[in-house]
Amino acid sequence: MNKQPLITFNEPPRVTSAYAYLQQAIESGQVCGDGPFTKRCNSWMEERFTAQKVLLTTSGTAALEMSALMCGIQPGDEVILPSYTFSSTATAFVLVGAKLVFVDVRPDTMNIDEKSIEAAITSRTKAICVVHYAGVSCEMDDILDIARRHDLVVVEDAAQGVMSTYRGIPLGTMGRFGCFSFHETKNYSMGEGGALLLRDAPDNESAEILREKGTDRSRFFRGQVDKYTWVDYGSSYLPSDLNAAYLWAQLETADSILDDRMATWDAYYTSFEPLAAAGAVELPTIPCHCTHNAHMFYLKCRDMEERTAFIAHMRQAGVQCVFHYIPLHSAPAGKKFGRFAGEDRFTTKESERLVRLPLYYGLSEEHRRTVIDAVRSFFDSSMR
Repeated sequence: MNKQPLITFNEPPRVTSAYAYLQQAIESGQVCGDGPFTKRCNSWMEERFTAQKVLLTTSGTAALEMSALMCGIQPGDEVILPSYTFSSTATAFVLVGAKLVFVDVRPDTMNIDEKSIEAAITSRTKAICVVHYAGVSCEMDDILDIARRHDLVVVEDAAQGVMSTYRGIPLGTMGRFGCFSFHETKNYSMGEGGALLLRDAPDNESAEILREKGTDRSRFFRGQVDKYTWVDYGSSYLPSDLNAAYLWAQLETADSILDDRMATWDAYYTSFEPLAAAGAVELPTIPCHCTHNAHMFYLKCRDMEERTAFIAHMRQAGVQCVFHYIPLHSAPAGKKFGRFAGEDRFTTKESERLVRLPLYYGLSEEHRRTVIDAVRSFFDSSMR
């Protein structure tokens, strides 16, 4: 009989100060959107990431939807994106009637292959949505150059990229729109939540109206109008201040959380380097001009069969390991709403080999050692 995992793949981050902040939020009498804790979170991100404007949202998906709505995409327009991503990256653009154009990924970082983008551009292309997989940046210089030459909007799906950088620049701040996720599986969490980062000040008012159900309520509270009213299309993308209070406790100690996760990531990498050198497994690649946030640690097995055996082996050792995305272009909705441009050289093949190890804030050294020993025992035996 298989053991129930003693070491789960993920545990949501939590810090003790959150309890006091939640109580403060409750007692303040304002637990709806844009309360004091929401404003603290927005301001912290603006300062920490030198972001022109940040708006907390109900989810990373909501931030992507807002971006898609603000891109000015019309039904039939095309958006280029990787197939190796979560469905939210795609559904946000399907929502506004876009045709999805999937392109291949790089096998080293699993990010969109910047060299495949230009060939996928047509007269209908309006935007490029990049995904910073595992908190490691895409090649943004090349992508932004392509976008400038073809007059395209760049949206950064930086759901996994909070605290990561590209050439010293925080992820989410280089494209016209950047999207963070604060889901419970992310480095920093508010249960369900996200943030929209705006690079260009002219987008600020439109984003506020969209987020505030189509009203100019934000201008009213700043004293810029004597009453607020319905002025444009909008929806409800404001999270409760209770969620923001929970997140704020983590942002206050963001560097400690990052250091804790990095300690696990580094321990894994160092421990598995001999296996990689022997050709038994492949490790993540971090380009020298990128810093990452230890969002995840993955291994690449020889093929899907070996990965299935590896996951079973780890479960027997009391460790929960999981694979990741099924390429969107092979999914029913992907076939319905999009097409794959160029050759699928790496997306499917690499997705079938990738497996993720437990990594979360507070993973104990004892559990870390259990994971490492179990990984080694599998690959040591497979090399005999």
